Amino acid sequence: MDRLVGTVSRGVRAPIIRQGDDLAKIVVDSVLAAAESENFTLRDRDVIAVTEAVVARAQGNYATVDQIAKDVHEKFGEDTVGVIFPILSRNRFAICLKGIAKGCKKVVLMLSYPSDEVGNHLISEDLLDEKNVNPWSDVLTEEQYRELFGYQKHTFTGVDYVDYYKQLITEAGAQVEIIFANQPKAILDYTTSVLNCDIHTRARTKRILRNNGAKKVYSLDEILTRSVDGSGYNDQYGLLGSNKATEETVKLFPIHCDEVVRNIHNAILEKTGKQVEVMVYGDGAFKDPVGKIWELADPVVSPAYTKGLEGTPSEVKLKYLADNDFAALSGEELKSAITEYIKEKDRKSADLTGNMVSQGTTPRRLTDLIGSLADLTSGSGDKGTPIILIQGYFDNYTK
Repeated sequence: MDRLVGTVSRGVRAPIIRQGDDLAKIVVDSVLAAAESENFTLRDRDVIAVTEAVVARAQGNYATVDQIAKDVHEKFGEDTVGVIFPILSRNRFAICLKGIAKGCKKVVLMLSYPSDEVGNHLISEDLLDEKNVNPWSDVLTEEQYRELFGYQKHTFTGVDYVDYYKQLITEAGAQVEIIFANQPKAILDYTTSVLNCDIHTRARTKRILRNNGAKKVYSLDEILTRSVDGSGYNDQYGLLGSNKATEETVKLFPIHCDEVVRNIHNAILEKTGKQVEVMVYGDGAFKDPVGKIWELADPVVSPAYTKGLEGTPSEVKLKYLADNDFAALSGEELKSAITEYIKEKDRKSADLTGNMVSQGTTPRRLTDLIGSLADLTSGSGDKGTPIILIQGYFDNYTK
């Protein structure tokens, strides 16, 4: 009988993971226990995905506000620092901002508007239109912003991020001035020492700043790239991908993740004989159409994965084949024709770029697609499933 179930994504529960735990052993034991409990078996090319949060926690990859402050002060000294394009998040940026401000005498905070990079809105586009404001050319002071837009609160959090970030900076002991602009070079009218905090556009922002006269430019991925007074660190991403741990500490994006995925892969192979794929995942790469928030606040969806997850899917659109190439067929004859078409495609390892038969399929990296599926399965709350087992992802209609 044909197998009637395709891709299955399961959240796997695990013990609460603490610093120093043998994460690879916990992951393997949890997956095998789930398989026994739920009466399923592992297969070759199953994917085991582990959230970056528990990887970093097991590593003890944390830093304090004071450690962030020390690194910032070492880079900028007594300069007035322009802190530009941060995201609006109590979880993602607030504690980082406390540390940054504590390392400065004065901060000029430049917020993008109407929203931050990942879609958290200060104000709506409709309000911009109503007030006849052009966000690409108009630079607003805090006073002008308040006169135009008043006190706007975030739709989901109920926080006025302008006031919230201002208070964080002053409580950290720094002077603060707030402006609103979307052109990086706007900050250079206030200071030539800049910390740009954008995520996916950071390289372009730095280039623009340097080309327009900035003297000191660092981005968030250059803060805490080494241990400061015993802190955690991330040599590739710095503070990018960090999350609030306590009111005075952040959990950094994990390091040495290649070792983690390799250890899990090898242990599963030893215990089951199955060649599974393994990845560490963070935020998924998708956008909420209602809240307009793009989920990806991490620098990448997956910081490490096994080689079988390289590349992009090579898929054909079944409905295109049914409506075009095989429009005259139906029933078993149609099924056989489509099955043979897919098998031939797989045998030839065909590059379908630009081919009409692949239109509407998703030309994204496997790690971004599977990482997004894992993130949606695990959620961000109290499900207690930091491990995701995905089966059948690499199946197609012929399997």
